[in-house]
Amino acid sequence: MRHALPAVSALALMVACFSAQAGDAAAPDIDAARMNEAVRVLASDEFEGRAPASPGEEKTVAWLVEQFRAAGAEGGGPDGSFVQIAHLSRTRQDGPATVAAQVGGRTIALERGPDVLVSSDRPTDHIAVTDAPVVFVGYGATAPERQWDDFKDVDVRGKVIIVLVNDPDFEAPAGDPVAGKFDDKAMTFYGRWTYKFLEAGRRGAAGVLVVHEMAGAGYGWSVLQNSSAAPKFDIVRADPNAERAPFQGWIQRARAEELFTAAGLDFEALKAGARSADFKPVVLPGMTMSVDFGQIADRVETRNVIARIPGSERPNETVMYGAHWDGYGVGTPDASGDTIYNAAVDNATGVAALLELAHAFADAPRPKRSVVFAAWSGEEAGLLGSTYYAANPVWPLETTVANINVDSLLPGTEIDPNVVVIGKGKNQLDEVLARHATATGRTLIADPAPQAGAFYRSDHFPLALKGVPALFPAAGFTGASAASRDYVQNRYHQPSDAWDATWRMDAAAADVALIYAVGRDLAQSDVWPEWNPGAEFGPARDQSKALRP
Repeated sequence: MRHALPAVSALALMVACFSAQAGDAAAPDIDAARMNEAVRVLASDEFEGRAPASPGEEKTVAWLVEQFRAAGAEGGGPDGSFVQIAHLSRTRQDGPATVAAQVGGRTIALERGPDVLVSSDRPTDHIAVTDAPVVFVGYGATAPERQWDDFKDVDVRGKVIIVLVNDPDFEAPAGDPVAGKFDDKAMTFYGRWTYKFLEAGRRGAAGVLVVHEMAGAGYGWSVLQNSSAAPKFDIVRADPNAERAPFQGWIQRARAEELFTAAGLDFEALKAGARSADFKPVVLPGMTMSVDFGQIADRVETRNVIARIPGSERPNETVMYGAHWDGYGVGTPDASGDTIYNAAVDNATGVAALLELAHAFADAPRPKRSVVFAAWSGEEAGLLGSTYYAANPVWPLETTVANINVDSLLPGTEIDPNVVVIGKGKNQLDEVLARHATATGRTLIADPAPQAGAFYRSDHFPLALKGVPALFPAAGFTGASAASRDYVQNRYHQPSDAWDATWRMDAAAADVALIYAVGRDLAQSDVWPEWNPGAEFGPARDQSKALRP
């Protein structure tokens, strides 16, 4: 599935180089067959798609604790346990939704599913927004460090705001004055739907709808629709009404255009105008929107599984590996009637990698610094397990040297000579990875699909916001190969992301061996990698330095 160096010779070269560089430890024994078996188990129907706060979570957590213990790791959670409990707010659909716009005596009904997707993170059983004015706010970004403000002090309290997906840079033509303000084609945090939802809540909007376009979102409408019936989770907030809009969601571009046309506006012209820093919000004249739906709201607990290999000399300094164990559970059936979202590539493969890393570090002489393996919950619901950990760290973030993220490894037997690095250039961890990759004949390349904003969509991000340097290498879903493009188009976040008996994990094992070498290097050193100048996370890391012993 991957096309490059023959697998056997490449893996042998990698092992030989690691043996020469590791110094105090033999080359890692990354067992591709054991990895494959772990993926098979986690992605089996028995685990019910591994949804948080479900019977699938119970099975997953119990199995992972058993596997980490068998690998030779100790508990890395509170009080030496293997589990950190994360407290979440959960909302679930309860009955149909009514969504409609009114303008000029006409009612435009929007059907939940085909046209629009709406939900709420507010812990209440009924959401009702009646006759709220509708305002287009461009990309919905307030970024003073980039001299950008789409709201221009316009009060959107009690209004439904419509926002564009991605960043102003995304479709800016060459030579456009805006080009470069938001990292060109690379999506920033301001382009993520999560930011747009948070900004709507912060400003007191009655609701927010993101206009879906395939290119800007990075995935099709079916990806959103298929997961829309799954429960929604949020961390428990002190005042959710102050932080979350009553409803949030997505609208198909064609239906958004219909609304703008009905209000006498040209959607495409307004979209082009939103690329200017001079853009001001535009009220859709005479239009109001009403939204009404029921939901079941409650609180649940979910669990991060955390294992640890204590360091021999500086155990309070931590090198972290992370991967999320959760999937979408049981949801909307596909064309074949399958309702279980087995989440094999995304992300049973990453969890299998954590287990192999635990084996490798446990079997080698202990490094000077501790190594932690965090299997996160709630990634698919919004990075919730890692967000909870970032707010309640077991191991201090100021003494966490780095966070190496593993999210989606493709099966196959041939090693890609290119190592994709999501967020390449943001920090000095690239240099460590490049040194080990070069020794094995591999080359680092930047994310080939930066517009998808993958750096802001995985579990390293909440810790990065707190300043912890993050490395996200060898991702399998960026479109860098025919295999990854096929996966994104046909299996990503669908029931068809299932394990297959033809799978082999040789290439993935080589990727795991590579990140083992990076983590071993960091765990044996006294270096503190930094964010590169201009990275948005540098100031947080600078503040945390003073807290180190």
